[in-house]
Amino acid sequence: MKTTIEQLEGCTLVTLDGELNTAASAEVNTILAPLMENGRGNVVIECKDLTYIASSGLRILLSILKSVKTNGGKLTLRNVNDNVKKIFSLTGFVKIFDFE
Repeated sequence: MKTTIEQLEGCTLVTLDGELNTAASAEVNTILAPLMENGRGNVVIECKDLTYIASSGLRILLSILKSVKTNGGKLTLRNVNDNVKKIFSLTGFVKIFDFE
């Protein structure tokens, strides 16, 4: 799993590449911890190359969403493929997140 964070004008771009499974969640959690602690502004999570997400990955995204919303920002999931979106649908998370 490869995770990158870029600060762009007006938003933070997070790119997820690979499988966000239970094994990868600890590392991703560490990388994204600053967004969970003080997510300010808008956050876009690029999911074009995200091939799978486990419940532990969903919890990470939910934590980021809560932090961003608390600080007046918006979190958007971009380019989510059908397989990953199905997981969001099955868990009801499709109603919680904004997709682009």
